[in-house]
Amino acid sequence: MSGVQTIRVGADEGEQRIDRWLKKRFPQLTQGAVEKWCRTGQLRVDGGRVKANTRIEAGQEIRVPPLPEGDAPAPVAKPRVKQSDAEMIQSCVLWRDEHIIALNKPPGLPSQGGSGQGDRHVDGLTEALMFGYKDRPKLVHRLDKDTSGVLLLARTDRIARALSEAFRHRLTRKIYWAAVAGVPHPRMGSVKYGLVKAPGRGRGGEGEKMMAVHPSAVAVTEGAKRAHTDYAVLDALGGRVSWVAMVPVTGRTHQLRAHMAEIGHPIVGDGKYGGSGQENLGDGWGAQLGGEISRKLHLHARMIRFEHPITKKLITVTAPLPEHMARTWKTLGWSENDVPEDPFAETA
Repeated sequence: MSGVQTIRVGADEGEQRIDRWLKKRFPQLTQGAVEKWCRTGQLRVDGGRVKANTRIEAGQEIRVPPLPEGDAPAPVAKPRVKQSDAEMIQSCVLWRDEHIIALNKPPGLPSQGGSGQGDRHVDGLTEALMFGYKDRPKLVHRLDKDTSGVLLLARTDRIARALSEAFRHRLTRKIYWAAVAGVPHPRMGSVKYGLVKAPGRGRGGEGEKMMAVHPSAVAVTEGAKRAHTDYAVLDALGGRVSWVAMVPVTGRTHQLRAHMAEIGHPIVGDGKYGGSGQENLGDGWGAQLGGEISRKLHLHARMIRFEHPITKKLITVTAPLPEHMARTWKTLGWSENDVPEDPFAETA
């Protein structure tokens, strides 16, 4: 058995589950061993108890109990990515160079694995995105399973660290498009409600939901974090539904979905935050329109702009709408070419 270790989370290691972080560093660890450490309080982050699905952040200190030695299970050969999945993920590539790959993540495909997510996720398909490199590219941020759009992967550890820092210090520009219930007023504004995890989540976090907290109450609400979203209405169909662009100034879990629901304009197809009712029952009605409109979530990471870590050039990557949103846009008479790339540019 080894002794107790205290390990600081590296700059490129944040924003991942602690059980996965441990198993990358110590392949002999089983999931059962990690969960036992959590139950007994032996595994700690900055002195506090954690669960196996707790997400860690760069700079945190992890107390790792003594490791088992000599009884590591035989390594199991990972199955190669299926040809159909390889072709699918390669078809999602929007742009790449020798340092970075930008994907248009399809809706329904998780960014990473987790309880209830299965083995098919972007992180698990990166073997098909090596394109001659010896190492698999690494995710530097995530999108919710049902959110589509631009997702960046770094092809080397050095680039992963640089991009992670850029995201952490808000040096990147991300614009999301959504169809939302009703028409927000004013048509351009900011939402600054804090967010806190609601009780009753599933074991692996798959049932996770965020609750909005009034800005004045964030400081006195345990676990609440400040959150800030800018939004702009790009088009609307009467008072029934509108096309909204959003910039997540902060990057909290489910931030855009929770914020739009909190101001009474949930995202179309968002059963978790908008309800699944088909009828317009007045203010705060369910985020479903019925008829030809898909029940899938209408949230898309449309554009990302960042300074290239090596060339220092400003790179802009834009992702076409997924099929179900493109159908909705056609049904409602909206055109992607009729709006500015960055509707916030003049006020930014």
